[in-house]
Amino acid sequence: MRPAPDEVLHFSEDPTITRFVPHVAATARQPEAYVWAVDDARAPDYWFPRQCPRALAWVTPSTTAPDRASLGGPRVHAIEYGWLPAVQSVRLYAYRFAASSFRSFGSHAHAMVATSPVSPLGPPEPVGDLLALHEAAGIELRVMRNLWGFVDAVSASSLGFSGIRLRNARPRPSELQR
Repeated sequence: MRPAPDEVLHFSEDPTITRFVPHVAATARQPEAYVWAVDDARAPDYWFPRQCPRALAWVTPSTTAPDRASLGGPRVHAIEYGWLPAVQSVRLYAYRFAASSFRSFGSHAHAMVATSPVSPLGPPEPVGDLLALHEAAGIELRVMRNLWGFVDAVSASSLGFSGIRLRNARPRPSELQR
């Protein structure tokens, strides 16, 4: 599930939204209200249940040869075993918007934002089988007992990386021993 040229997507488990109004997200680090969406490059970051913690890593032009080899492919997503049933059963929907209503957010353009209410270009589309989407896109999906070793390794490397909803991940192994 990818946006067409000149489109961005918003993924949701709610198929009944008819108008998106800017709001300040509960986890926001900024006080401004936005409607959030993603472009083609970042759409796979959201092929998950909303609350699912995930760590994402990909090769960039500045990735070193050893880091490229350690990743084992151009892009890897990782989740914890406890979230696999939700990934397999969630009903996720994609809302399409005109990209012209959005602007890049932040210096790395990890997301697109609108500051005015926006309406989707049409009804939401079922995203379908999330595991099949990963496979078709050539993205390796790793299922792990705990995400933190992967997060620490990729964040210290020359790979591109992102962590989403990591507050929902299992505690670090060192925190379990306390």
